[in-house]
Amino acid sequence: MPRPATDAPPAPQDDHAPPPPHDGPPSDAPPAPHDHPVGGVEPRRRLHPLSPALHGAKSLVVVVAGLSWSTLSRVGFGWFAAMATVLALGATVLAVVSWYNTGYHVVGRELRVYEGLLWRRTRAIPLERLQAVEVVRPLLAQLTGLAELRLEVVGGGKTEAPLAYLGVAEAAALRQRLLALAGPAPHPGTAAPQPSPSAEPTVAPVPPGRALHAVANRDLLVSQLLTPQAFLLPFGVAFVVAQFLSEGSWSFIAVASTITAMAGVLLQPIRRVLDDWNFRLARDEGTLRVRNGLLETRAQTVPLNRVQTVGVTWPLLWRAKGWLRLRLEVAGYSGGEADDRNRPDRLLPVGDQETGERIVAEVLPGVRLSGLATGLPPARARWLRPLGWRAVGAGLDERVFAARSGLLTRQLTVVPYARIQSVRVTQGPAQRRLRLATVHADTAGGAGAAALDRDLDEAWWLAAELTARAHAAHRAR
Repeated sequence: MPRPATDAPPAPQDDHAPPPPHDGPPSDAPPAPHDHPVGGVEPRRRLHPLSPALHGAKSLVVVVAGLSWSTLSRVGFGWFAAMATVLALGATVLAVVSWYNTGYHVVGRELRVYEGLLWRRTRAIPLERLQAVEVVRPLLAQLTGLAELRLEVVGGGKTEAPLAYLGVAEAAALRQRLLALAGPAPHPGTAAPQPSPSAEPTVAPVPPGRALHAVANRDLLVSQLLTPQAFLLPFGVAFVVAQFLSEGSWSFIAVASTITAMAGVLLQPIRRVLDDWNFRLARDEGTLRVRNGLLETRAQTVPLNRVQTVGVTWPLLWRAKGWLRLRLEVAGYSGGEADDRNRPDRLLPVGDQETGERIVAEVLPGVRLSGLATGLPPARARWLRPLGWRAVGAGLDERVFAARSGLLTRQLTVVPYARIQSVRVTQGPAQRRLRLATVHADTAGGAGAAALDRDLDEAWWLAAELTARAHAAHRAR
């Protein structure tokens, strides 16, 4: 269990360890307040000194957006700029104070993050619960040579310990180190190596891995043109033009409002193109490596043994080209994340059936996507799903449980038996009258898969079979 967010006790000291040096650690980052290396425990490290400047720049964008165009029209450009400058400077001062009180270091198999202004807190993150580590570089970070490290842990409702910002080399070294510590614990008779307090972080050469697939940017652009937003764009433009002409004014405020409204129509497809630009997928011996992004680049490392489910989606407008989309479910990512682009669980933004088959076989060895058979629910389920009855199905494969759903946008969820945490059988009022039930296979990621509207006897048999296969898979691990 993760420790509570309180001041963590100091790590035990080695009675035979050499005394700490008196001249302080020769690290590029200045030591945090009251931070003196003791024995073999490394000192705390601060974030990069440019971090407050980047946070202040982000605050300026938020402030300008919050003041809105109506404020500009009322007070004029001079007062508007003065207000934005004062608020941004105040935010920068707070960012500097926050940076001074923020630090991190690794103690054993824990990452400890210290932060807070008035109320200081310490977060101790057990690395055995680590699911994935991302190195994210927003546009400003790219321009200044910095990066942000994001951690995903089991049971986390949001990203843990976002360290913003570190140098690119330091972020890469810390990611490698955390993933190594997140592996199996050393033998009880073997002492885990502790870094010297004065040692600088080093970047070991990272093998490039075996390339699996690279998404063509042209396909990415075409896929976003084949979306409802793109087809509704002419109607949105016509509405905006009608509103623009009815105003009878060609003022700056009217132009800005028109551009804002049109940007709102195209926002989601544009975001997806920017997020998935230059998408590259590679595999190491036991990890997946994902790189993507244009304005904000991401380098994500996901251990394959942390993957809970694989989701396949066939959007309606993509079927003519035979395209699909693949997603991972990894324990630690919040399934209810409001902003879908903040969920770094993409496996394939767009690709054909053959590519999808090959990638699924890499993630789930021995599983053939086209060979997953799913049976229909009984005919009386039509009373509940008059249009989508034939779009629902479920089946048991040798290694995985598969469930499909969706009428216009077809979806298939594949769950390895070894990832099933619990099995549930649920019935609604209408299902009870029709002797139907739904079987849920829950995973550590939270979503899992569900066999919808099965015959009641079949549902209980399916639940028992899933439980037995899950137990056998857990014992075999």
